Amino acid sequence: MHGTCRVVPGTSWHVPCTSWHRAILAAMTQSTPSSRPFAQADLDLLSSILRELSADSGTVHASAADGALHLRCAIGIPAPVIEIIKVVPVGKGMAGLAAERRCAVNSCNLQQDTTGDVRPGARATGLAGSVAVPVLAADGSVLGVIGVATRAERTFTADDERAIAHRGAAFFV
Repeated sequence: MHGTCRVVPGTSWHVPCTSWHRAILAAMTQSTPSSRPFAQADLDLLSSILRELSADSGTVHASAADGALHLRCAIGIPAPVIEIIKVVPVGKGMAGLAAERRCAVNSCNLQQDTTGDVRPGARATGLAGSVAVPVLAADGSVLGVIGVATRAERTFTADDERAIAHRGAAFFV
């Protein structure tokens, strides 16, 4: 296919880039275990964030009463990885570290990261550039964490991180 088309992972579909996120959304929604369906409004908001950042996949985890982060929605994440990231302890993986540190955790290439911040499940996604951004309440408590990633190497900027946190706040209103 020419440069304006992409193959949707896990399928034989070739779609124009303008349809890329809709196709990913459809593919991931179909592969989501039926016992854990994602709300369409959450998927739409996450899709718009990914589109604005030219990103390929993302997650939203919400802080829960048990102290862990619980997956609220995901786009472009393989089903086996979704099973692993349904519940993330604070301090574990990029999302857990972002919640613990109350600041973004950024990796320009998940596949080659040597910081210890990246867990094997993150590598299993096949993604490269990734950032996990906590969304904080006015009192500083963590409402949740938004994860955004690309297939290519990328270091997300401070402006990207602020935009993710600002847009991500809508998940917790």
